[in-house]
Amino acid sequence: MRFRPCIDIHNGKVKQIVGGSLTDRGNQAEENFVSEQDSTYYARLYQERGLKGGHIIQLNSPDSEYYAKTKAQALAALRSYPQGLQAGGGITPQNAEEYLDAGASHVIVTSYVFRDGEVDWERLEQLCSLVGRERLVLDLSCRKRKEAYYIVTDRWQKFTNVQLVKETIQKLESYCDELLVHAVDVEGKASGIETELVRLLERSCRIPITYAGGVGSLEDLGRLKEAGKGRVDVTIGSALDLFGGPLGFEEVLNYITL
Repeated sequence: MRFRPCIDIHNGKVKQIVGGSLTDRGNQAEENFVSEQDSTYYARLYQERGLKGGHIIQLNSPDSEYYAKTKAQALAALRSYPQGLQAGGGITPQNAEEYLDAGASHVIVTSYVFRDGEVDWERLEQLCSLVGRERLVLDLSCRKRKEAYYIVTDRWQKFTNVQLVKETIQKLESYCDELLVHAVDVEGKASGIETELVRLLERSCRIPITYAGGVGSLEDLGRLKEAGKGRVDVTIGSALDLFGGPLGFEEVLNYITL
């Protein structure tokens, strides 16, 4: 299990939010933390600590009045730590190369490869061909409906018809280098991990995968490590002291490297 750092950007600011509260209407989200530092501060910190494979997530719609500021923060972080971070949020074939040219090691995509609630395999093949499988991360963030997990898109607001099961995961992973999965129902709540989801990811994935959502303590990290058998990487946001939480950044790094 590796620690993957994060930089979430909303309305031009580095923030931590409650994932399920995000809405495009009025650019609103329930905020856990709004940083006084810009994105480059975090990018340089991660670079100094030798942490790679972290992700920058732009949480505004391209139609938002704040999108330009959010994008500027994302590009600044990428330029501060070339090849150290991945970039996601509104990625399409039209703009993917801009982020790669700015220094992203990978681009992270969800919404573009779904249409009418289903995987658009033609779009996925087009994107894979354009940027290369080795530079593509698919974000399969999900929410639970009844007894099953379903992939959600458009800043986690829209349910697709695609259930997150082993067969789907293994078909999608043939198009990308890594997978990223936010457990949206617990994202930003530091209330404990979705153990069932972590077990599903461990059973299904054959490529690197990062889980996000609900980690609030070292005990949660222990549960994740056990459920994921050390194969599922982790990112932590709101619970970290870097973002106003109680969990020490250095404490987490020391725990994971034990």
